[in-house]
Amino acid sequence: MPSFVRRGLETLVRPFPADEVTSIGPEAEPAAGGLDRAALDAIWRAAVGAYQTGLYPALALCLRRGGVTVLDRAIGHAAGNGPGDPPDAFKRLARPDSLYCMFSASKMVTAMLVHLLEERHLVHLDDPVAAYIPEFGKKGKHRITLRHVLAHRAGIPRIPPELADPNLLRHPEQILALLCEQAPSWRPGRKLGYHALTGGFVLGAVIERVTGRSLREVLATEVRRPLGLASFDFGVPAARLHDVAVNAFTGPPVVPPLATFIKRALSVSFPDAVRMSNDPRYLEEVVPAGNICTTASDAARFMQMLLDGGTLDGQRVLEARTVERARAEPSYLELDLTLGAPVRYGMGFILGARIASPYGLDTPRAFGHLGFTNVFVWADPDRDLAAALLTTGKPALAPAMARTWWLLTTIARRVPRVPRHAPGARAGTGR
Repeated sequence: MPSFVRRGLETLVRPFPADEVTSIGPEAEPAAGGLDRAALDAIWRAAVGAYQTGLYPALALCLRRGGVTVLDRAIGHAAGNGPGDPPDAFKRLARPDSLYCMFSASKMVTAMLVHLLEERHLVHLDDPVAAYIPEFGKKGKHRITLRHVLAHRAGIPRIPPELADPNLLRHPEQILALLCEQAPSWRPGRKLGYHALTGGFVLGAVIERVTGRSLREVLATEVRRPLGLASFDFGVPAARLHDVAVNAFTGPPVVPPLATFIKRALSVSFPDAVRMSNDPRYLEEVVPAGNICTTASDAARFMQMLLDGGTLDGQRVLEARTVERARAEPSYLELDLTLGAPVRYGMGFILGARIASPYGLDTPRAFGHLGFTNVFVWADPDRDLAAALLTTGKPALAPAMARTWWLLTTIARRVPRVPRHAPGARAGTGR
């Protein structure tokens, strides 16, 4: 039996019975997080429903409520059940400790490292990038500030075509040289346009210039080790490539105008981007805006730290006011010229909303980031919730994605709000 099915023009993975391919990690009793079993059962049923669409070879979901993990599960196969796999391929079960690429959700991690440098007075967000990377100030880019880059207003959203070559990732100095020679598409600060990869390379270079350390070393010493994150790094060593879940292009073919927007953002076609995401050259190198590899549990722990004002398990990583500044919205429902839609951004985050929110209905104070269509890593202060939904299916736009939306909305509906000034409310959550 083949690993995929055709439904019209769509390519979908053949799902297995949920009880055969579900793995459960350490979970506290629901009451420890102020929930009941019925709420978590409803959420997991929605997750199983998303898996059964055939869009996702693997799906991992971790929810933390009240500072404890109430759900940490994976369903499907991390490898061996993709559309291109032969029927007799070895099928490796997805587990809670499997590694997934967060893709663009990595942006908020790099952004918070910049905010940490600002907190320590090593940079100032309104300084020009050229103050730290003088060669960047060519062709009108001397006006671009760190704040512009963090808020997707730097005017350099277009990826140089040369970056489509994965071999270039092994030469970060050449990537920076390409960006230094690039002219901005518009005057910095004037327009909004999602910077899919360019902004991350710029911010990563600033971090390395200012600290004199590699980006991986800064992340390890300032975030991963203090928070006790087992796996939370830009890429993986070659010996761990087999631990990373394999991504697959699913859903219908990508056609204009969506294909045009995607190529504008990524500089390659959507299927090519999916293929590149499994390339060892992509997974072994540092892509500041796109390749943190981690578990859903560790991603949720990172968001828990932000939710609790920069502290986790008594270990302070950031000042509470630093997190609040990063969450602040510099513009309101402005049209994103890269994505062709209005998006709410902070300085490193995509923000929620009451209706058009990536984190489910009625999540106006939620903050986090999406990654390559169907990765969601977020925190919701209104619900005292830190969450990560990591998937390996990469549909650009498919009818069955409504089930993914239903999962996110079920989480928002089933996790009750916590009164902001409730007696005994935990410190650092903004209530």
